[in-house]
Amino acid sequence: MWLRTVCLLSLGILSLCPPQARAGAAELIPVQAFQSARVPDAPVGNEAFTPGKAALPAPAFAGVLNIHATAMQTLPVLNQPLILGRDTRLFPGVQLEFFTAGQVLVPVQRGEMVRETRAGSTPSYWRVIPQFGKVWREKGDGEWSRAAFPLMLVNDTENHAHQGLATFLYRQGKVTGLQLQFIQQTGPYMIKQYFVAWGFAPADLTPANSAALEARRTQAQAELADRLPAKPWSELVKSVPPGTLDGFGGPLYPKWQVAVALVRDGTVYYQDPATPYGPYPYPLEMRFGVRSETKSVFAPLALLRLAQVYGPWVLTMKVGDYVQGLDPKWRRVRFLDAANMATGFGGVGSTQTHPNDIFAGYLDGDYDAWYTAPSHADKIRQITANLSPYPWEPGTVMRYRDQDYYLLGAAIDGFLKSVRGPKADLWEFVSTEVLAPIGIHEVPSVKTREAGGRDGLVWANAGYYPTIDDLAKIAMLYQARGAHGGVQILNRDLTSDLLAARDAIVKNADASLGPVAAPLADSSEDGLYKMGFHFLHYVNAQGKSEYLPSMHGSGDNEVILYPSGVVSIVMAKASVEVLGKEKTRSDDGPVTMRAVERLAPF
Repeated sequence: MWLRTVCLLSLGILSLCPPQARAGAAELIPVQAFQSARVPDAPVGNEAFTPGKAALPAPAFAGVLNIHATAMQTLPVLNQPLILGRDTRLFPGVQLEFFTAGQVLVPVQRGEMVRETRAGSTPSYWRVIPQFGKVWREKGDGEWSRAAFPLMLVNDTENHAHQGLATFLYRQGKVTGLQLQFIQQTGPYMIKQYFVAWGFAPADLTPANSAALEARRTQAQAELADRLPAKPWSELVKSVPPGTLDGFGGPLYPKWQVAVALVRDGTVYYQDPATPYGPYPYPLEMRFGVRSETKSVFAPLALLRLAQVYGPWVLTMKVGDYVQGLDPKWRRVRFLDAANMATGFGGVGSTQTHPNDIFAGYLDGDYDAWYTAPSHADKIRQITANLSPYPWEPGTVMRYRDQDYYLLGAAIDGFLKSVRGPKADLWEFVSTEVLAPIGIHEVPSVKTREAGGRDGLVWANAGYYPTIDDLAKIAMLYQARGAHGGVQILNRDLTSDLLAARDAIVKNADASLGPVAAPLADSSEDGLYKMGFHFLHYVNAQGKSEYLPSMHGSGDNEVILYPSGVVSIVMAKASVEVLGKEKTRSDDGPVTMRAVERLAPF
């Protein structure tokens, strides 16, 4: 019987396991465990999924794994495992192709939301995203070699991610099944619980496409070379005076933090992501469900790129001219108004604007029916049935609406088709003209589900699954005023205006587009908003008010851009939908901002 790690539950949240001596992969999951296909009683220590110090080089591997659908065990048992007719306990049957580049295991479908290919009577709730892993040999494994890789469970109906690990054995012409465990996660929404899951998935091996192997290997090596330099957090800490970085990641309590990093001088400094079964061994391969951080990506990057290509007038185009079936008032809503959450539409909500509550009516209008509507036409029907014009004009009052950003994405997509032809696509445009040039090669994102299983329009309101490296590069592109490698990708003036919050919406102001210096009333939403960015009000060490641009997503995911060029990244899982009023933050104030200011004064 192989070693197991069992962790306890505390108030529904998985606690960290007590420290113990590091065991090797062969001890935690011996060869016999793969051969018997027996599911362990609980997830094992994460060190089973990475080579230890005594690991030996492994031979090359190439092949397609036909992975069977399998039931996973969960801790705790899920109260409502079926969502929209799909089973959250079921690992999907998928095909994943791999090859090696040295001792790196390379998934051909890396960064892709791989869909189920072998659905049973009840489909799985999940798609999967594989990432770069490793191969090695262990003494005592005989002729078998080991392969392990990071694997994310993701969903195509919401922006949920479970970060996990998978491992299998291989030898000439043969593979075992996969030991799987998913031991960290995004803040839940449709699934109303925090949980871990694990199981054993049988797999068959078929030959790889050998003709494409060398080209694929070259491409994978180029992608890895495109990543930003990355160093462990300890190297940053030891390079600065003691106490400089105290509190970084806060005021969010550590148990809600999934991954924490800082970008300085083009280098990513990352903390080891904690899980109940030890540190996650592939921190730079983690992908996150960042929810509304997506609002800072597709729509604003597209608009700023279009402004560079065609001119700033693009921001004045009207949403209703490019999206069919909407209320006539949408023909007065500029792209910029939608980007600023000032469309003048909403649910029943309050019409009071003094003081203004930007979340008034946020979840009115049967929000979940719109959110889970599969196709673009279904979403438009939900919007027209449930969202109505407010009495004010577009561009005057901010009301936070996910639907506004979805429609903005649809309108930009329609504009692209009008100028570039019917095959033009918002996701493809941003991926190829903005993200690929800055070194982001995979852009997994939720899209509408159209007839015949076809992917449709990318969601502009949520749905992106980035890595820390991806988020860092996007933030750095904004900080560079849209320039990269001597090429101006985004319109420089408009990007500068965005970072300076010029003409930003004052969140809690009285129905006006106010300047940055506009007075702010006491409010939990003290700050500004413009084009997908929240501008956080911060008083620096000199007593000066700063408005720091922030990409923010539900669960307390946050990326903050600082005047000193530093970027702070906190990926988290503090879901208010599940936790309710449970306190997730300390009362210590903006401690991450203070730490960054100590490190690099503004």
